[in-house]
Amino acid sequence: MRHSVQFALLMAMVVTLGNATGLPGQEPKKEKAETKKEEKQQVLKLFNGKNLEGWKVADKYDFEKHGKVEAKDGVLLLHQGSPMTGIVYQGKPPRNNYEVTVDAKRIEGDDFFCGITFPVDKNYCSLIIGGWGGGVTGLSNVDNMAAVENETTGFTEFKKDRWYSIRLRVTDKEIGVWIDDDQIIDLDTEGRKFSIWWEKEPLRPLGFGTWNTGGALRNIRLKRLE
Repeated sequence: MRHSVQFALLMAMVVTLGNATGLPGQEPKKEKAETKKEEKQQVLKLFNGKNLEGWKVADKYDFEKHGKVEAKDGVLLLHQGSPMTGIVYQGKPPRNNYEVTVDAKRIEGDDFFCGITFPVDKNYCSLIIGGWGGGVTGLSNVDNMAAVENETTGFTEFKKDRWYSIRLRVTDKEIGVWIDDDQIIDLDTEGRKFSIWWEKEPLRPLGFGTWNTGGALRNIRLKRLE
């Protein structure tokens, strides 16, 4: 009788431990809220490193005489156009609460080598990296003012053939931009008007472009935020 009681107690402990940590060789069950949170923060790899799957080459307006666009050795090359070369994401990006990250470098020319056109709620805006002679950074347009003339205007001396890590964050309340580990833009979006120049329209809803310059991109990712 005593052995039967001990066996029953032992089995009860095994069941309890199994519910808490999972059986040997099994992953513990995740709470629904935790799984849902991970899905909301899922990071999507937008460039496969092999070809242009999921992207379209922009060919209207200032992109009619675009340069060659090719995927090579894990890098997306946007060769110098006259005046612009660009690619458009064929998926449906979120309108708010997301991050776009990319490594970019200038390979030819001396103007912006990474221009990102992106959604801001119901509107669009463009992040310019290396414009107006090679060093200007900023958002175009904020309250109808271009990247070179509004409060987001900055300057960085970009070196040719050097990779820069760019992170763009868009939330319900602000737009943040980082180059490498330095935050260069922290803009409160409340009450602000966002728009793009007409020549950037072919890059909607999410696209990358260059101006009289060749650029290289890699590690293009989209992360949804809570």
